[in-house]
Amino acid sequence: MISLVLFFVITPAYGQLLSDATGLVNRLDVQTAGRIFEVETISNFDIQSFDFDGDEKKLTIHIISGLEKNLGEVLIPQNLLGGNFTFYLNDQEFFPKVNSNEKISFITLNFTGSGNNKLDIIGDTYLNGLTENADTTESSSQTKPGLAGGCLIATATYGSELAPQVQQLREIRDNKLLQTESGIVFMNSFNDFYYSFSPYIADLEREYPIFKETVKLSITPMLSTLTILNYVDINSEQDMLSYGIGIILMNLGMYIAAPVIVVMRLCKFKSKLCWD
Repeated sequence: MISLVLFFVITPAYGQLLSDATGLVNRLDVQTAGRIFEVETISNFDIQSFDFDGDEKKLTIHIISGLEKNLGEVLIPQNLLGGNFTFYLNDQEFFPKVNSNEKISFITLNFTGSGNNKLDIIGDTYLNGLTENADTTESSSQTKPGLAGGCLIATATYGSELAPQVQQLREIRDNKLLQTESGIVFMNSFNDFYYSFSPYIADLEREYPIFKETVKLSITPMLSTLTILNYVDINSEQDMLSYGIGIILMNLGMYIAAPVIVVMRLCKFKSKLCWD
């Protein structure tokens, strides 16, 4: 089933304009106190530039939009900014929805106004739990900027970046895949492919609830196989390759080989009935 979905969805995705429901993925590498933190936005508007002031605990995002109705999500690491946030949109106090866990703050934006907009995000904690004297090498190895992308399809499927299934995918990526060179190479290649079509699928999920349920039904077996990585020790590149190839083969068997076998047997059974 997922093969059919991808066949009809991936091909038009390359030339499809995004609707008002979803949009662009931007990763903002915030450098402060010798560290690099990745702030991520998923929106139907683009980010022109951003500024960060550690003394004021303030992140300023300069937005450019061609739409009147703007929707977006901002993910901020808790150890960069946290606590109780204050927001200003074009210097007017603004009240978006904020959800947080121990790792990230997840901010949902909904505002009107095309053209240029300025969003100020002010926290009351800065570098929470971190020392300010950490060097850049340590910082970049922890955050791995550029590799941590949003799980657009899973987020649209389960309704929130804080959903357990989405957090599970993040933990597998950060704690398993990105701990080995082969895993990093895989994630780089996968992200190039994934972001070429995932915004379009997420858009369809938000627009058509039946399609959303179909995607949920389709990806649940894959999520189950990925949880295997949480219960095994990966201590070398060979371990990563072995488990990775095994999981890929398992998914190929479920999503391609098994349906093909079922179709072939049904055709054979139908042919037999015709002869009889």
